[in-house]
Amino acid sequence: MSIVVSNISKSYKTVKALKNISFKVKEGELFGLIGPDGAGKTTLFRVLTTLLIADNGEATVAGYDLIKDYKTIRESVGYMPGRFSLYQDLTVEENLKFFATIFGTTIAENYDLIKDIYVQIEPFKNRRAGKLSGGMKQKLALSCALIHKPKVLFLDEPTTGVDPVSRKEFWEMIKRLQQKGITILVSTPYMDEAALCDRIALIQDGTILQIDTPAAIIEHYPKAIYNVRADNMYQLIQNLKAYEHNHSVYPFGEFVHYTDKRAGFIPVQLQHYLEEKQLAGISIEITQPTIEDAFMELAK
Repeated sequence: MSIVVSNISKSYKTVKALKNISFKVKEGELFGLIGPDGAGKTTLFRVLTTLLIADNGEATVAGYDLIKDYKTIRESVGYMPGRFSLYQDLTVEENLKFFATIFGTTIAENYDLIKDIYVQIEPFKNRRAGKLSGGMKQKLALSCALIHKPKVLFLDEPTTGVDPVSRKEFWEMIKRLQQKGITILVSTPYMDEAALCDRIALIQDGTILQIDTPAAIIEHYPKAIYNVRADNMYQLIQNLKAYEHNHSVYPFGEFVHYTDKRAGFIPVQLQHYLEEKQLAGISIEITQPTIEDAFMELAK
């Protein structure tokens, strides 16, 4: 196993950021940590990269103990924090050379690992990092995290704040890095990105809710789920929440995702209820659950 975490906990005074977290990541696996802001993702990353000491529990990264071998772990991992943390007054090339020097290597030595990423920002190599766009900053940060050829790569919300095209490009780069044998642990609040991982852990309030493949998590969703819409969506949500048989009601794009408590639920029953509430343009269609639906169900 590339990462083994056993009963890790961490508190900030009265706030319990992590509560007995345990999971394993295989070598070469792309493992996603999926959850909203404040779920504990960044704290866990900081513990696993030896920047914070856990209150209790044990962990190994790349086969090295978190406490005894912390110096070796720092040489063996790449860490890209959620907030851009490179030197903004240095140029692209200067930042890359600086990080290569820290790890006792050169750009040329490991250029094959960063080539696909660096060629996209090389035309701006003399531009200061602070003047780059959001997507370019992320590519530079990823290049700096890879320059020493790490065994394990930690990416903390790497696509937060970048445009949809840059998000897609970034995930394509992550997939190519995985093919080179690097173990990748990535966190994200975007549920749609979960499907791009081999396995995921859903995390909320410092607790892991479920670990499995994205397909398996969706497959085990316990109820039939319906797309419901009407001309007045606000009134629809209020009426559905007031309906005595509702199990869950969540806005989902142009629809409301609805599940019913009853085993023998028939959509026409809900149709009649909504018509009695003077709603018009009612549509009720069964749909496939998503990772977001599974997360909302587990977090209830």
